[in-house]
Amino acid sequence: MPEDLWGPDVARRYDETSADMFAPEVVGPAVEFLAALAGDGAALELGVGTGRIALPLSERGVRVHGIDLSPAMVAELRSKPGAERIDVTIGDFASTRVEGEFSLAYVVYSTIMNLTTQEEQVACFRNVAAHLRAGGCFVVEVMVPELRRLPPGQSFVPFDVSPPHVGFDEYDVVSQRLVSHHYGRRDDGLFEAVSIPFRYVWPAELDLMAQLAGLTLRERWGGWGREAFTELSPDHVSVWETPS
Repeated sequence: MPEDLWGPDVARRYDETSADMFAPEVVGPAVEFLAALAGDGAALELGVGTGRIALPLSERGVRVHGIDLSPAMVAELRSKPGAERIDVTIGDFASTRVEGEFSLAYVVYSTIMNLTTQEEQVACFRNVAAHLRAGGCFVVEVMVPELRRLPPGQSFVPFDVSPPHVGFDEYDVVSQRLVSHHYGRRDDGLFEAVSIPFRYVWPAELDLMAQLAGLTLRERWGGWGREAFTELSPDHVSVWETPS
């Protein structure tokens, strides 16, 4: 089971420190994309967090059930208007089962990389497949590993160097492990250093995981606006479906 790194202190500041991801121009296209796939069925969000996607999707009339490892993050969700419409189960989304059948399951913002072994990621696909109804879809939004930015013999890629924050990813290309390091000062003036472990995963590897779970690739895009996915895309949004 993944370690819960999202305790009360992180949860309280999560929306603020991730404010760019809550912008309407970011959330809106994702919700439109997911609502169209959900149709009149229910949706299952893996790693529901503070409700960045679940709440506006619920406002669109989609019944949403979330799974999350962090009680603190869910407590932040529960403090928001409309949260009463969303059922949440605390647990590891690679193995936690919930009641009901879903037309859509989704995991966004590279959260599938919080599962730090291949075995856990494979288990996640199988767990999702067990929850989906015939013809149901599984959507994953995840980064494309930036290995082309690594000079020979180097393992660090900076992703933010600014006055309040320095962030860089540390790659282990043998194990496909990645650790995101964050350094900066909080609003209260205290210095903070946080390192978060991930396992990066390639699109083709995800397709194989889907195949092992009985899912087939339906579409892959470079973003929620259905931009073309190319060799230069930093992220992808992929959709797999169960047999009709």
